[in-house]
Amino acid sequence: MSGSGSAVKKKTEEWLRLADDDLRLARHAFKLKSAAPYKLISYHAQQCAEKCFKAYLVFNKIDFPYTHDLAVLLELCPSSEDWTKDIRKAATILRTYAITTRYPGENRINQKEALRAVALADTVWKTIIKALAKEGLKISIRLVK
Repeated sequence: MSGSGSAVKKKTEEWLRLADDDLRLARHAFKLKSAAPYKLISYHAQQCAEKCFKAYLVFNKIDFPYTHDLAVLLELCPSSEDWTKDIRKAATILRTYAITTRYPGENRINQKEALRAVALADTVWKTIIKALAKEGLKISIRLVK
């Protein structure tokens, strides 16, 4: 890898590491002895997906705006890639947790919804990791299992 290629790989892995942290935290929060914070679990699931998209965009040297909107980030990914169609629904559902979970209000999230959010984030995670590997990224960090 060239010097710039090495920097791109490093930045991509930084985004993946952050995504890994969010997904691990979301999964771990279900184990809390008191009531699990389902809003926060859903928020971290969304954050995992967001950071996966950003990792993909960084690896492909595609600039992206400062946004938490998964639909915007997904639209920046090449539409010729089959995987983008496969995770469009997951991105649409998860995008709602970027903002609504940050503020007080009537938006209540139950365990079932939080479990679904984590499952969707896991789908995005696996899909993007597979796409990056197909494009030649050899990941040298520990990934969520």
